Amino acid sequence: MAAPREFRDRANDSLLTLLGEVPELIRNLIVAEVEAAKAWVRQAGKDAGIGVVLFLVALFVLFWSLPVFGTFVIAGLSSWWPVWLSALVVFAALLVVTMLFALLGVLRFRKLTRRRNPASAVAQDIKEIRDEL
Repeated sequence: MAAPREFRDRANDSLLTLLGEVPELIRNLIVAEVEAAKAWVRQAGKDAGIGVVLFLVALFVLFWSLPVFGTFVIAGLSSWWPVWLSALVVFAALLVVTMLFALLGVLRFRKLTRRRNPASAVAQDIKEIRDEL
């Protein structure tokens, strides 16, 4: 693969010279778009993976913290409150923690849609070429 040429003044080049360079310029554009698409897919996969891990952490907290930590706190709170009220307060607190991790996962997935999709960049390039012709 040839490296893209440096920018230079083309004001004195003939029409045939400029037309002869069009295939190379188009090839360079296509290579750049493919590289941008690869980078976008890599970053999208990374964000999706992090979002999945955050959801798994939320499920882990919900599943394991209820019997272990919940019993300890319920026993402690039951010395001041009735047992049923102690259990209800602990459940509500753990539900808030679970929702926090789930929200962090959702925010990470939303980050996927904010990135510029390389396919839309290619479509924009094609539209601009059509408008010029």
